[in-house]
Amino acid sequence: MRNRTENQITLVMIRHGGTWSNQEHRYLGKTEEPLSEQGIKELLLYKERGEYPEVDALFTSPMKRCVQTAGILYPTLAPVCIEEWTEIDFGAFEGKNYRELQGDARYQRWIDSNGALPFPEGESREAFMQRCEAGVEKMIRQIRQTKGEMPKAVGMVVHGGTIMSLLSRYLGGDYFSYQAENGKGYVCSCHWGNAGLKLTGAAKR
Repeated sequence: MRNRTENQITLVMIRHGGTWSNQEHRYLGKTEEPLSEQGIKELLLYKERGEYPEVDALFTSPMKRCVQTAGILYPTLAPVCIEEWTEIDFGAFEGKNYRELQGDARYQRWIDSNGALPFPEGESREAFMQRCEAGVEKMIRQIRQTKGEMPKAVGMVVHGGTIMSLLSRYLGGDYFSYQAENGKGYVCSCHWGNAGLKLTGAAKR
């Protein structure tokens, strides 16, 4: 049985690199889109600067932009995909930017709610947060089942929404206060025991 100190890991949360839709400030959720040339260049630059900590295990959203980012940043690790970390379903807003949504009453209601209302024809923030949390619990179960030494640092290549969901869920605070630019993210401690799963000490990178 592992002792208490073994029930703790460092989580390196990284938002995927930039895509064309990200550059155009469009809502990119369920649509599969590869990294843009600019997005790849930025990732390689950040990597060259040594901005990404070493990790012993790697988990990703199953979406192309995350898997592609994981391969660039950690080419020697085989990522495990967590289906629950697929980006939120933006519904009727998918593929559009704020300029194109100006005058849409549904968009204005969503803005006025500070993003708390469900996306029209899409997903609610609460449902998204619940599945992101379920994804973390799945990851921890897999880590605990690992034979041999438990990893000390685990990488998560996910979506901006996934990061906001998890940090606001576990640390509290405003959902949008945990935004991360493409290729950036947070490092925090993750520990678990009889009291459940906890994240602490999130530091933006």
